[in-house]
Amino acid sequence: MGWFWKFTNSSVGKKVVMSVTGILLILYLIIHLAGNLTLYWGEQAFTTYAGVLEVIKPLIRIIEVVLALVFIFHIINGVRVWWGNKKAKPVDYKINAKSKNSSIFSRTMMQSGSIIFIFLVVHLDTIWYPYNMGSETVNLYGIVTGLFMIPLYSWFYVFAMILLGFHLNHGFQSAFQTMGWNHKKYFPLIQKAGTIYSILTAAGFASLPIYFLYFYGR
Repeated sequence: MGWFWKFTNSSVGKKVVMSVTGILLILYLIIHLAGNLTLYWGEQAFTTYAGVLEVIKPLIRIIEVVLALVFIFHIINGVRVWWGNKKAKPVDYKINAKSKNSSIFSRTMMQSGSIIFIFLVVHLDTIWYPYNMGSETVNLYGIVTGLFMIPLYSWFYVFAMILLGFHLNHGFQSAFQTMGWNHKKYFPLIQKAGTIYSILTAAGFASLPIYFLYFYGR
């Protein structure tokens, strides 16, 4: 296993770990968004979705452990890559010079990632924990819609999803580029796909609190 730790501690290894964990999280977000969108079809549809998850709960627990490890590795390596880049470029460049060499998405990955992490902690504490650790009679639909009707919670949720879109836009492209999919003929398609994915994902998640806060029941 020595070679593995040596590889993951190398500059290339850190980026590969970031890419692999990033792609796994991208796939997870697609599944998670699909489940969340059942909220638009009402309590019965969302409860049916939650019921399916309850039936396969042992499998879900395994997936949650894997996801937790993926998140941890992604966060740790994200910080390591950011710190390595910071040490490699100790001189502060002018803003104009930075903008020529990188996009706003890549320059704000650490900031957007930090706020998304805070959102994740809040999300787990307000939704995952009460549903999984509360009484068996907890109504997940009631928890979610109740939170979305709280302005401060919904505004923070939307803000976090906007930042998630920024984070995904660069992360999607960077992940495929690291894995070698950067041919000049095909990479523009990957860039467009990343932009479309990030916009649809962020908009899909953000639309839910907006709907329940301003339009639900009216």
